[in-house]
Amino acid sequence: MTAPTTPASSGCANCPAHNLANLQKLGVDMTDWDYVVALAGNPNTGKSTVFNALTGLRQHTGNWPGKTVTRAEGGFVYADNRYKLVDLPGTYSLLATSVDEEVARNFILFGQPDVTIVVVDATRLERNLNLALQVLEITDRAVLCLNLMDEARRHKLVIDERRLARDLGIPVVPAAARRGEGLPQLLQAVDDVATGRTVCKPHRVRTESLTVKRALNQLTGQIEELFPNLPNARWVALRLLDGDERLAEAVRTGELADLARTPAPSPQPELLIPLEPAL
Repeated sequence: MTAPTTPASSGCANCPAHNLANLQKLGVDMTDWDYVVALAGNPNTGKSTVFNALTGLRQHTGNWPGKTVTRAEGGFVYADNRYKLVDLPGTYSLLATSVDEEVARNFILFGQPDVTIVVVDATRLERNLNLALQVLEITDRAVLCLNLMDEARRHKLVIDERRLARDLGIPVVPAAARRGEGLPQLLQAVDDVATGRTVCKPHRVRTESLTVKRALNQLTGQIEELFPNLPNARWVALRLLDGDERLAEAVRTGELADLARTPAPSPQPELLIPLEPAL
């Protein structure tokens, strides 16, 4: 079941959205693949089952560059399109308080996958949707896989996936991956988003105070000036205002400029974070 969307109105609707140069920096080889799909989710949501069901034997494992975190990659072909599927570490958030969270966040932010599948446990939506909303702050190309629907039925839980799709602004696909339920619909939704037939309108939380909004707008402008090719300056500004030390270090060392393909010198100048003392 997909959310209400509109077709792409301009540009190359079928062109991949991913950042090939950054995918290479992140160790992902896109040779012979048309699109890249990220697979995100909390631990114990059946994410690995979804990965195995979609990729079959076409998968391999390795480590993320410079990390001890294991990465699984696989592939599948759908509607004559070749998809590389990258299984991100299972995390509860993208706030980069751990290496796993940093890896997942950087891949979505800098790799700009053509689609991010967020796998959630249909019996624990109140816990799992936190990660989904954080993903939607970074990218507008996402599909929610409402997994473990068989367990939800067993517990007599009723989920209105149509309303959930409307509220989130992205396709929502009920599934029970271990039984193969919903996988054809999931593949169709991924292909629709990747090729531009479905354009998502993701829900984004806007609850900042007036002071924070002013600070956010000012810092976003500075980041856009320093890193004109950064895919989501507003989100980076929000994380900097929240005291994200990993992103602040990436600014200081020039790593952010490198990932944003910005020809600015390294290291970068200090950003002025315009917060009033009361905050």
